[in-house]
Amino acid sequence: MVLPVFRNPPSVHATGGRYSHIAEASGASRWVHLAGQVGKRPDDTIPAAAGEQTEVAFANILALLAEVGMGPANIVKMVAYLVDAADIPAYREARMKALPAGISPATTLLVIAGLAAPAYKVEIEVVACD
Repeated sequence: MVLPVFRNPPSVHATGGRYSHIAEASGASRWVHLAGQVGKRPDDTIPAAAGEQTEVAFANILALLAEVGMGPANIVKMVAYLVDAADIPAYREARMKALPAGISPATTLLVIAGLAAPAYKVEIEVVACD
């Protein structure tokens, strides 16, 4: 099994949070790209708060990774979309709960005008490898 190696070289600025500038995987590996996950539970309910939606989105991501025999350590890249910059602290708190210390994939966080449905406040895409 090949797990990604995360690096933050001194040749660029320090990261603004718990993520890495480089996520490198080499050798024969399997790549999994997850569709963007929103804060929608299996029973189709959607919490109102962005923090809760983020927790649900990460629960969905971890469940999908488990389906293919992977976990948080396999995540190479994440892209998160928020519809309100005021929700960034809640997103970061939920992310810290969902991903164990030492799991710092390359990450992009965008604040955008909207998602596929008005109730959605966060969407997270993940690429993983083993």
